Amino acid sequence: MQTPVSMVTGIVCAPLGLVLVFTAAITPQWREGRARLGAGGSAGGGATLLRSDGLWESCLQVLESELKQCWPAAGAYQRDSRVRWARGLTLGSLTLCGLGIALASLGVRCWTDFPLRNVAGASGLLIALSGLLSLSALTLYARNLRGLGLGPEPPPPHAHVSALLQLSLRPAGSLYFGWVGGCVQLLGGTALALSFKRPRCARATAPPGDLEADC
Repeated sequence: MQTPVSMVTGIVCAPLGLVLVFTAAITPQWREGRARLGAGGSAGGGATLLRSDGLWESCLQVLESELKQCWPAAGAYQRDSRVRWARGLTLGSLTLCGLGIALASLGVRCWTDFPLRNVAGASGLLIALSGLLSLSALTLYARNLRGLGLGPEPPPPHAHVSALLQLSLRPAGSLYFGWVGGCVQLLGGTALALSFKRPRCARATAPPGDLEADC
């Protein structure tokens, strides 16, 4: 049996979306800001520091060199309820997407004549829900990006000056990975959910005008 296009789209998009969302979740570039340190703002003096934060990790990098230090998210940022919600929604998205992919592998059954359409459709609902959860986490974080963790934070080791920096924060690369991944998850889940719609095809052995049979 030729696998329906909707199922092929789903089983291709779902793992891709999972990888993209997972990449976004573990990387510390959800937001970032730069600050210039140096002698009186002279053009040639000082160093540019890049501060970046993710869901579980923060980093500080000197752009003029390869010096970079990362540490687990701590302080007011870690305790912020919006950051915790974003973490929970992201973990829920990854879990549901993984379960949906496992279920889809059973439902599509490319090695048999007929797929289990209800199983494939149910997997599509799980994957689509995972996409909605990841997009919700990203939206929550992006809408509150500049206000997350406002308050005193313990400084990272050997980089105590960074606690005093007032950075202009903006969205960073991990957010965009997550947005793309969430949309791909939603696309893949929707495609698999179309499996609930059972196509009709004519029996090869039926006389002309006979009723159609399920594929």
